Amino acid sequence: MQKFVKMTGMTMLVAALLLLSVGCFAENSSTKSQNDVVDLNKFPAFTTVDIEGNTVTQEIFKGKKVTVINIWGTFCPPCIGEMPELGNWAREMPADAQIIGIVCDIGDKNDKKTINKAKKITAEANVKFVNIIPDEEIMTYLERVEAVPTTIFVNSEGKIIGETVVGADVDKYKALLKRYLK
Repeated sequence: MQKFVKMTGMTMLVAALLLLSVGCFAENSSTKSQNDVVDLNKFPAFTTVDIEGNTVTQEIFKGKKVTVINIWGTFCPPCIGEMPELGNWAREMPADAQIIGIVCDIGDKNDKKTINKAKKITAEANVKFVNIIPDEEIMTYLERVEAVPTTIFVNSEGKIIGETVVGADVDKYKALLKRYLK
């Protein structure tokens, strides 16, 4: 006979927190049909808003040789911990590079609670770079993200270049950006 372990409230809470810490996944992502071709080497086209309500599209990549995309969550201590350093770095970046954030745990533009939490985190860290709210296309991309923070690099056409960095490592982001700008 199998033995079953009764989960206490605390055990369930710990299990839930572990699942959350693994990464952000789309709850309402659409299923792609077999006829849809997804280019895994290109960031998806998108039309969304940032945490301030401004419209943002993939056009944000144009005019910059490299865009650093930092995928983070308001529930993630390492993400929040690296924000001040990312904010400083964004102000020091060369003209042909930029950083943007994707706040992966904001459900949509009506998720005021999480948006306000993201605004508070970025304000306290003196972050001035754009932080966007995922739309359906970005949420589908985020299904492949295993943990946060995750940082990727894209060129002016939105093509993903180089190495993906999982975990907070601003020194590594800087070294990779320097290499990709050559």
